[in-house]
Amino acid sequence: MSKSLKAIPLTLGALIGVLVLAAISLFLFLDVNAYKPRLEAAASDIMGMEVRVGGRLGIGYFPGLLVTVEDVQIRNRGTDVATAKEARIGVDFLPLLHKEVRINRIALEHPSLSIEKGRDGKFNFEKSDEVRRPSPSLNLAKVSFSDGTLHYADKRTGWGFDAGDCSLDVSRLQLSGRERPGIMKNLSLAAELVCGKLRTKDYAASDLKVSVAGQRGIFDLKPLTMRVYAGQGSGSIRADFTGAVPLYHVHYSLSRFRIEAFLKHLSPQKSAEGSMDFSANLTMQGKTVNKLKQTTAGQISLRGKNLILNGQDLDQAFARFESSQTFNLVDVGAFFFAGPVGLAVTKGYNFASILQGSDGRSEIRTLVSDWKVERGVALSQDVAMATNENRVALQGGLDFVKERFDDVTVALIDAKGCIKAQQKIHGPFKKPVVEKPSTLKSLTGPLVRLLEKVGRLFPGGEGACDVFYAGSVAAPK
Repeated sequence: MSKSLKAIPLTLGALIGVLVLAAISLFLFLDVNAYKPRLEAAASDIMGMEVRVGGRLGIGYFPGLLVTVEDVQIRNRGTDVATAKEARIGVDFLPLLHKEVRINRIALEHPSLSIEKGRDGKFNFEKSDEVRRPSPSLNLAKVSFSDGTLHYADKRTGWGFDAGDCSLDVSRLQLSGRERPGIMKNLSLAAELVCGKLRTKDYAASDLKVSVAGQRGIFDLKPLTMRVYAGQGSGSIRADFTGAVPLYHVHYSLSRFRIEAFLKHLSPQKSAEGSMDFSANLTMQGKTVNKLKQTTAGQISLRGKNLILNGQDLDQAFARFESSQTFNLVDVGAFFFAGPVGLAVTKGYNFASILQGSDGRSEIRTLVSDWKVERGVALSQDVAMATNENRVALQGGLDFVKERFDDVTVALIDAKGCIKAQQKIHGPFKKPVVEKPSTLKSLTGPLVRLLEKVGRLFPGGEGACDVFYAGSVAAPK
């Protein structure tokens, strides 16, 4: 290689070295904190929100130029969106020579993120109506935080959650501000989120882990895992924002969760024991909770074996039912609602009252609760349970849109699936109308018993009936 060719890389290296020394000297001999307003302005422009630094700034050079700031606050529309005790901001070196600040990566320590959806349907991180200039393009190689907390609240519905012990790693974060309207349509990222604990008003979970990948309006949360009610949950969510209305596909299963943990918030005593499996495969679309309810479709399933109910011997109660007519079948049938309806129904109808007794215990050998969901209405497909001596089945619908029981019938059935006794429930979840139990035998008395005896004298002549249940739960032997 000629001396002239060798001189080229040496010259370039020398030039870069001079520039680095010049930049270092600039920050050594000037007050770094004098650049705080310029850094705040650059960060505010990138975020599209108000960024303020309450503490001091520091400078590091490895790896790359790194600015450390203390006491960071991000606000928008008059509310706090995020705070952090410390933030490390990677800054591109060359633009500094032209007095420009370009940020390429951000890391937050002990952040607190608060996302709220107001009564007007807008998030607190969205721009106000008065500020509608196009968002600047955003291209960050890495965004991360550790030991953080997350808060979400929907002021219109009252739903929300709080998460703690969270860490986040985002790579390839890009936001194009000049193509299509809507932030989700213009956002691309790959992320890993881990939270040690998650709590809503009604339940708690732990060990949340989710991977997120998305670009140009389509986002996949897969896999999504967490521990709920001492069971292992896993699933995926696909969110499609490319159309006029967001579309969601949800696949979720919760394996071997403990029924006593689920019922704990309803009754302080240990009213039931055992493990169950839950699964859901649903699609929905809409911008509001009501629209999501109205469009929900898919399948929901709850199954369990060898469950124990404390406080009541169901087989003894069923045996006394014909004479006493005091036992409430809907209380037993409501046990099926725990999975599909969840807290929406159990709050309105306190089925835990059946478990408040102290005269025995019951074994539910098999429980199956399969539902088909159409336009926000869950329709029973195979819903029944078997004790040691009896079977109880359920038919009807659960209208999540109108929040009503839709002609639900709970029946005590015989080996052929015919009704021995039945009870109906209808009306709103919060104030349902529960009809009195009825049995064919109690109405017809000796005549029915005489016909049963005559029927037994002929092969196959044990009496015909309209089969109420023909599902997968077999009759006890």
